[in-house]
Amino acid sequence: MTARRGILVAAVLLAAALLTWWLWPSSSSKPVARSAAGPYLVQLKVDSPRTGDNTVDLDITDQRGDSATPDRVSVEPAMPQMGHALPPSTATAVTPGHYRATVNLPMPGQWEIAVKLSGAPGSGSATFSVQAN
Repeated sequence: MTARRGILVAAVLLAAALLTWWLWPSSSSKPVARSAAGPYLVQLKVDSPRTGDNTVDLDITDQRGDSATPDRVSVEPAMPQMGHALPPSTATAVTPGHYRATVNLPMPGQWEIAVKLSGAPGSGSATFSVQAN
């Protein structure tokens, strides 16, 4: 009977470990995508996209991969399938090549976030899809 009990205890511990791993919160600040935007390359990250205010982080480089510092960076969310277009938010430089903006997504669903950049090397834009919960 002790071998059976040992197997049962091991199975319960394994199940508890798997359940803990599955439910453990993880960082969801993952790149949504990378895209070329004129002379720039843009990587957009949103931490747990949801209704309400969201922090949008942008890593911007030139075509060689060096940090770029455009003069103007804006973020403009839209939900074309519902006819929603929101005013652009200005992204501010946090460090060279890293910009941050706050956007409000008023409802859950698929949002298109347009990033527009302009600076000495030229202008560009890129659009990213984000699913808000």
